[in-house]
Amino acid sequence: MFEWKKDQLFWIREPKKHEIRQDRVVLTTEPGTDLWQRTYYGFRNDNAPALVTRTAEPFFSFAVKTEFDSKRRYDQCGVLIYQNEENWFKASIEYENERVQRLGSVVTNRGYSDWATTDIGADVKSMYYRLSRRGSDYLIETSADGTNYKQMRIFHLFEGGGEIRFGIYACSPEESSFDAVFSEFEATECKWAEHR
Repeated sequence: MFEWKKDQLFWIREPKKHEIRQDRVVLTTEPGTDLWQRTYYGFRNDNAPALVTRTAEPFFSFAVKTEFDSKRRYDQCGVLIYQNEENWFKASIEYENERVQRLGSVVTNRGYSDWATTDIGADVKSMYYRLSRRGSDYLIETSADGTNYKQMRIFHLFEGGGEIRFGIYACSPEESSFDAVFSEFEATECKWAEHR
């Protein structure tokens, strides 16, 4: 089993301002950063910073706590798998307005993104995510307390077999910036039970 270790992490698009410790990462977003490919909106954005590690381990779970004080539309932070510009996954809370945010996930296969969301209150300022892998299939779960997780989505990545690059990300698609704080990193044996 791999571990989430500071000396094994690397940036995909390093942000200008960040702080990395063994148990805590603070990423300050920059305006105009995002991840999206084609679907519906037509545009292609591939400039969000991500701090990731590599593994070929076919069965594992990765959990992390996110804390944020985003206040502008589309500000977001969460977890991701990033293989290349046209094949990736992200899950996050995306700020919408002073009443509502979108707890959602995007799966991008072969250059086309989808977006599955549910509305949550704008007062939510932290969230735990747990990403589990079984080969090229994945489960993403969320938790308010880091103990009781709820299924958010099961998905497949066509380029998600073999070695993957996964970790954390944050971005601000419009003219804004905020501090995304990540902590309580945990890499374990797969907590997603095999289907029988």
